[in-house]
Amino acid sequence: MTTTNEIADKIAGEHGLTKAQGKAIVEAVIASITDAAIAGNETSLPGFGKFKIKNTPEREARNPATGATIKVAAAKKLAFTPAKALKDALNK
Repeated sequence: MTTTNEIADKIAGEHGLTKAQGKAIVEAVIASITDAAIAGNETSLPGFGKFKIKNTPEREARNPATGATIKVAAAKKLAFTPAKALKDALNK
């Protein structure tokens, strides 16, 4: 697993920045993607993929412990679709 600190350290090392500057850049990118998602907008990162909001409708589910039917509320979720370049790189 890679953490935001590891990504920030790599960016800082490759671009001659301090670790704090690298972390600020990573956090700004994540905040921008989050803000766009909250606004309902899609974020596209060419060569990497797209982040977009998907609406899931209300549905019925079953409690496995009791067998009782319950309603699961409608919700929004953030979906990621990888770009073709990323899929190709993963499947080499």
